[in-house]
Amino acid sequence: MYESRIAAGHLTVAARAGAAPALDVLGLRNLGGHGFLRARWYGEGNPDALRTLVVESAGGTPLAAIPTAPFGPAIAGFRKVPGSYWPLRSPLIAPECSTADLAQALAHPSAAASLGPVWRVGPARADDPAILRLVEAARRARWRVLVRPAGTSWVIDLDAARRQGGWPRGSTAARLARIERRLAAHGPVAWRHVRGAGWSDAVLEELAAVEAASWIAAETDGSGAKFLDPRRRAAWRAVLADPVLAEMLCATMLTVAGRAVAFSFDLDDGQVRYGIAGSFRSDFAKAEVGKLANHRAVSDAFDAGATTVDLGAGDSGYKRAMGASAGYDLVDLLFVRHRTAARLIAPLWGEALAHDARPARSLAHG
Repeated sequence: MYESRIAAGHLTVAARAGAAPALDVLGLRNLGGHGFLRARWYGEGNPDALRTLVVESAGGTPLAAIPTAPFGPAIAGFRKVPGSYWPLRSPLIAPECSTADLAQALAHPSAAASLGPVWRVGPARADDPAILRLVEAARRARWRVLVRPAGTSWVIDLDAARRQGGWPRGSTAARLARIERRLAAHGPVAWRHVRGAGWSDAVLEELAAVEAASWIAAETDGSGAKFLDPRRRAAWRAVLADPVLAEMLCATMLTVAGRAVAFSFDLDDGQVRYGIAGSFRSDFAKAEVGKLANHRAVSDAFDAGATTVDLGAGDSGYKRAMGASAGYDLVDLLFVRHRTAARLIAPLWGEALAHDARPARSLAHG
């Protein structure tokens, strides 16, 4: 561990191996309000490669934590804030951590030791207050910040749906009921919901079996699957070892004659449900089981009092059909220590934010 104290009596900045305990502390209370950003979430890929830059007050209270893992060619020493690609990626910053304090930390040798010459954060919300504070602090600390768009997230406003009489609309609910009745010709239809202590290796293998029988296994290299690869299942198993995350993560599974034919895999963070993944068996494609699972997951969120279902970027067609609209922009950020390196990388990555630019309310439109 590399550690030293700066501005005696004010801050401690340390580069620590692994997932620092500060991550779980700040996961409970952070500027972005993201409760799922915990140590196990960040370490789901390769926890042994993880390093955490930790900023603490003189009294030992965590003010910020930036976990990173290797990224790109090993010889380059690049790092990235890790975690599942969705819902989003972000370091953790306490609400009381000022831009000046964070800038002081990012200018310290411990930051270079922990973060390397180039580090990445993304996808991230362009309007996330934690990301905006991080960017401004990094610029003050003389890091060059490169930004590129990473899409637009599609969201379903459940509060608006409540004001308009419920979700889904009556005609959609009737159509879904007809689809489910027709599905009964293949055997008894049932729904299973998995959360918390209900997670097990057997459940993860059921989800993998659906993906193995889906179009993604037949028509792609399978890299987009969440459970098909045993290593990915092991990574999720590690995440689910945290009881807080196990309670946040949920699977809505449609079964026919006792066999899972479709699922929606989601994460509930406060009053927001993030749609992480979904799949269905190809031999049930015409039965519209994927549509049933997607709508059931949103209906469950509605009944539980959620205000928003965040479906992420891409595939806007089916999301629009479910009632989603464009919600906010996502960005991919690269923090580069040296000016010359930033100039070389910028044409490949994206626009550099000027050091004299004022903080933008949204990086996507800054």
